[in-house]
Amino acid sequence: MSKNAKISNVVIKRLPRYKRYLEELQKQGVDKVSSNELSRMIGYTASQIRQDLNNFGGFGQQGYGYNVNALHEEINQILGLNREYRMAIAGAGNLGQAIANYTLYYKNGFIVDTIFEVNPKLIGLKINDIEVLDFDQMVDTVHDHNIDLGIICTTKESAQEVADRFCRGGVHGIWNFAPVDLKVPDHVALENVHLSDSLHSLVYYVSRQEAAADDEK
Repeated sequence: MSKNAKISNVVIKRLPRYKRYLEELQKQGVDKVSSNELSRMIGYTASQIRQDLNNFGGFGQQGYGYNVNALHEEINQILGLNREYRMAIAGAGNLGQAIANYTLYYKNGFIVDTIFEVNPKLIGLKINDIEVLDFDQMVDTVHDHNIDLGIICTTKESAQEVADRFCRGGVHGIWNFAPVDLKVPDHVALENVHLSDSLHSLVYYVSRQEAAADDEK
């Protein structure tokens, strides 16, 4: 695959799911898996799985399937998970603290380096041995610590200013949990995580199921 080839965002968003199931197979000591077996595990069609993976080259062999370890490593490479990323969190409230304490990130190469906060009662505290710094120190600290990813766990009113400061500090990507869509320069990747959108989508399916059950009565 050409490095300049444009891959659909939908395909990219499916790759972490493949990675997760491949890790389960590794834990079980499974050496190889077919697209049909992956289909039964993941829920995508075998054809869809083959199409997704063919975007990045021919990883499988007809009559053999996919080597689990090799495919897992390839997906790690594609996702950029073959290196460490230094992260900074803006907002030391419940969500920011939960992310700072989530040890799985550290095991997978995501290192929370710094936490920023505006509340003077939280500044100076340590969360998972990380000192909470004053928000005013953000730009210089992000630059000096070579922070790759900024994580926004603030109110929507302050989120854009936080994003602007992260960008001035030189981050390459922003993971935004504030309930607002942000604007960042083209060279900064942005992932908006709207928790309420996900909850509302879930409730839609629940209401549809309830309606279907009522119709059957």
